[in-house]
Amino acid sequence: MDDSTSAVDAKTASEIQAALDEMMRRKACVTFVVAQRISTVKNADRIFLIDKGKLVAQGTHEELMQTSPLYGAILESQVKKQGVGVMSNMISNK
Repeated sequence: MDDSTSAVDAKTASEIQAALDEMMRRKACVTFVVAQRISTVKNADRIFLIDKGKLVAQGTHEELMQTSPLYGAILESQVKKQGVGVMSNMISNK
């Protein structure tokens, strides 16, 4: 799926995310999601961070927050754009 929530309203994005989360939770199939929003991929088993065509980091959301300055910078910029109320939701993996 290529950035499946990039051009939809917040309610639809939330519904898409819930369906993706459920699919991944059931491990019903292998799912590759290409996304720019961290909120879209934060529950994935493995996140691959690509910068300028090169794989620069990989891991879970928590691992990348601890080990990847680029991932942290992306998360911070997205939190600022979406507002402070969204911050705890994007940072926590629950």
